[in-house]
Amino acid sequence: MTPTIPGFDHIRLPGADGVRLAAAVGGSGSPVVLLHGFPQTHLMWRHVAERLSAEHTVICPDLRGYGASDKPAATGPDVYAKRTMAADIVTLATALGHERFALVGHDRGALVAFRAGLDHPETITHLGILDVVPTLDMWNVLHGASAAVGYHLFLMAQPPGLPEEMIGNSADAFFGSFLDAWADDPAALPRDVRTAYLRACAGAVPSIVADYRASAGIDVTHDQADLDAGSQLAMPVTVVQQDWGARLGYDAAAVWAAWAPDLDHRLTGAGHFMAEEAPDEIAAAIQDLLAR
Repeated sequence: MTPTIPGFDHIRLPGADGVRLAAAVGGSGSPVVLLHGFPQTHLMWRHVAERLSAEHTVICPDLRGYGASDKPAATGPDVYAKRTMAADIVTLATALGHERFALVGHDRGALVAFRAGLDHPETITHLGILDVVPTLDMWNVLHGASAAVGYHLFLMAQPPGLPEEMIGNSADAFFGSFLDAWADDPAALPRDVRTAYLRACAGAVPSIVADYRASAGIDVTHDQADLDAGSQLAMPVTVVQQDWGARLGYDAAAVWAAWAPDLDHRLTGAGHFMAEEAPDEIAAAIQDLLAR
């Protein structure tokens, strides 16, 4: 059986353009939406969601193209643009009766959350970001031999065809390599959870590649337009990340401060899968954010 978040209901509701999203919903109180990263599903929030649900309505969707959510064909660059994926989340939350909500994202979900914060400032009350920098900045800080850590970004940026074939022919090895390399505490990803992630990813290769391909194209265009316009995140923002700045030679806090005037930037000793490896730390950071 696929593991679930205990005590949460599992629903399907329309996002943008009629794409239906699967989500786990639990708790009561002010709403918090949690967006998962790669190569995962909403299940990555299982520990944090249970902690937050004592005081909040917690909504954990699968992003379009991932998990049990719809996986539309990438018929154009907008289908997996983070702008479209952000509209999914706003549409889903509105359908659940939440016109305003806090939003926290990890990895790919954090890029969606970032775009939602810029595009929907009247809707997003608080913004939490785990272990990324914005798309435009991501490409700017990856250079030289150190960029090898992000080889998958370059692979999935290639034109349609070859990346999908290569990854599809070795899906478990490809996606599993990130679960192995990025987890400082492998025990945080037990066998049933790991199996669920690999099964979900193997069934979503074209849409996952399309999501990444958008981040080498239309997402950069959108970020650059906001940078040129001087747009910033209007809400309180908390960023928790590994010390990527030291590893790749840039000032991560300064990168985020340029986008987020009201910023709490934190470094963690946990691995990339910090919501699973250090759930108490991440839940506390989110609770601190919501108190601002």
